[in-house]
Amino acid sequence: MPRLSLIASCLLGLLLWAVPAHAREVSIPPWGSGESRGEDLSIWLVTFSPGDDVPSWWGHGSLVVEDKRLGLSRLYNYGMFSFDEAMLARFAMGRLEFWVGHSRVDSTFRYYQAEDRDVRIQELNLTSEQRVHVAKRLADNVLPENREYLYHHYNDNCVTRLRDMIDVATGGQLREMDRAPGRMTLREHTRRYTAVNAPMSVLLDFMMNDEIDHPITRWEEAFLPDELELQVAALQVKGADGQPQSLAAKSWNYYESPNRKRPPSEPPPWGPWILALGVALGGMAVGLAAWERKRGSRVARMLLGLENAVLGLVLGVPGTALFVMWLVTDHTVVFRNENLFLANPLTLLALPFGVALMWGSVKARARLFKIWLVLAATGVLGVVLKVLPPFDQDNWRLIGLILPISLGMAGAFGLDRVLARLRGSDRASAGRGDAVPSLKTP
Repeated sequence: MPRLSLIASCLLGLLLWAVPAHAREVSIPPWGSGESRGEDLSIWLVTFSPGDDVPSWWGHGSLVVEDKRLGLSRLYNYGMFSFDEAMLARFAMGRLEFWVGHSRVDSTFRYYQAEDRDVRIQELNLTSEQRVHVAKRLADNVLPENREYLYHHYNDNCVTRLRDMIDVATGGQLREMDRAPGRMTLREHTRRYTAVNAPMSVLLDFMMNDEIDHPITRWEEAFLPDELELQVAALQVKGADGQPQSLAAKSWNYYESPNRKRPPSEPPPWGPWILALGVALGGMAVGLAAWERKRGSRVARMLLGLENAVLGLVLGVPGTALFVMWLVTDHTVVFRNENLFLANPLTLLALPFGVALMWGSVKARARLFKIWLVLAATGVLGVVLKVLPPFDQDNWRLIGLILPISLGMAGAFGLDRVLARLRGSDRASAGRGDAVPSLKTP
């Protein structure tokens, strides 16, 4: 498998929730051929808890159709994809093609149990006609001519497809209930689900623009399996007799992990810690520059060069990827990203010049000053522009991290230049003093 770049891996982790493809049956089920009767069918919403690897951080969801009379059941999974070079090429350009597949219920449940992930089941309280409709639609969706769709992490994924199907079956009652405002924005939901890995969480935060910062409804929150599960549990629908009843006829756990925790209910309050890290890195640059000038320390110069090289790599690669993806791909979630004020292709130049500084290059020192001065200026500009309505991206965490670094680096190399000029001025003054003739008293 070809090696992915860091940023491709991170975005792929955000976008690909799907589980590995299981063996799929190819025969048409009885509910697809019209053999099943509505009173014999049972429809389950299955929620799988998040896993350990990046693609599974979000959890997963599926629908199960069971014909109790015939003793048959199948699990329908809208998260199928082919992990190959062609898929990676399409992903890189912003087109992610998924499809719906079906598999055996018992083997799928055992797979998630082996992963130590919860398997939670809700049997939907639908009428006979509604169960027939859902089962027939699922059977039709897996046909080769119907099964593919263009995946979007927030708007059209393996869970929103289940949500839409349940809503149609209930005559729009789910969407009607979900007109209420959501608890938080899409970014905040993303932050709480990526809290298991702080560096990845910050990186994904960096890559996404204000498309995920506007207020949303509960309907939009149901892009997450756990949220859809909660909404199904809360919804009261009209039964066959016209009386309200819970959409979840009954609920049970096939497997409940004794070790795995649920995602936090709120995004972690990392802002002060991220700001402290940015200030520390910027302050370290100033301290190293002062140490080098005061002591003439070769170690300080090499550490300052190393810090520049590392930050050029860590900030410059995502900044460059963000800029390129805006220009040439269909990933709308990265377009017009305000974080380009903070890190961009210019930041990447700190990598080679940082290495050159470690080897004592005088030109590298001057060029690093110019690079960080421009980045500090654009970073401040990005903050000032936030008084204007179009600049409403929730990127204060990134401002707190990156702007102090740019200011510190610019200050470090600026201090270096000021001290060098002062020393040069002192030497010039001393030279002029020696040239003045002494005055002798007659």
